[in-house]
Amino acid sequence: MKKDQTTPARRNLLRIAACLGGAAAGLVVGEWVQTSGGTPGGTPGRTTAPRPAGSPRPAVVSGPAGPPAVAGGLPVRASAHRLRPMTAYATPGFRPAIPPVRRRPFLRMAQAGRTMVLTFDDGPDPRYTPGILSTLRAYEARAMFFVCGELATVHRDLLREMIDDGHVVGNHSWSHPLIPRLPPSGIRDELGRTSEVIEQVLGAPPLWYRAPFGAWNKHSFEIGAQLGMEPLAWTVDSLDWQSPGTGAIVRRVLDGAGPGVVVLSHDAGGERSQSVAALRRYLPSLIDAGYRITVPRG
Repeated sequence: MKKDQTTPARRNLLRIAACLGGAAAGLVVGEWVQTSGGTPGGTPGRTTAPRPAGSPRPAVVSGPAGPPAVAGGLPVRASAHRLRPMTAYATPGFRPAIPPVRRRPFLRMAQAGRTMVLTFDDGPDPRYTPGILSTLRAYEARAMFFVCGELATVHRDLLREMIDDGHVVGNHSWSHPLIPRLPPSGIRDELGRTSEVIEQVLGAPPLWYRAPFGAWNKHSFEIGAQLGMEPLAWTVDSLDWQSPGTGAIVRRVLDGAGPGVVVLSHDAGGERSQSVAALRRYLPSLIDAGYRITVPRG
């Protein structure tokens, strides 16, 4: 993959990616919401969603957490990640690069009716990802999986299963580092290698990425844009990374449910049996409440 080249066709895909899949339901939504104060992103020909003032910030827990110590290129142990999102590392502002890039990740969908997006980070993991895929399949629901490259390259069959079921595969870096502590070359390597693996396995590079720990900075936005990806954060953190108990995860997701909400969960990075069990409980409840579980399409 040519990492620094964004073709007109690619830009069109990114524009389309802001639309939600669901032709069967007869609904197409093409607007997302960012935090206020963001700079429109994209290259010429890309349509950028408006940013209403006062857009809500993600329901995440801030605070320091050390980066995982992972040997480059080796499969990650289940205990390697401390999954504590750190919004304090988000860059408050900077002079846009060329082409312009975003200052903030997308946090939620707008004007989408009773539509929600479920996202799962840090996989794929053969112990937990299959159970999540099975539950989503049973309810004909689509989700987003933000994968780590060093796991994706080992478990390519799970990536194929994700795409075969209609899910969206996004970039979550190669080894789950703390991005703001890396030089630009390191960020490019983390994101670029993962995009290459996804493209090798699925035939197309990812259109979306998410920073590990929710820790974004100027260079991550710039390099992500150069690789043709849009940044996606979340509205509701299920806190499954804390292993609070299946019931607590279910309650947090259902309490945070609402039109346009993006839910953060995990299918790897630790002991995730609670995440698998919780999905089996809250997914049918969301559907019974009239929510359509969908994904952005590219």
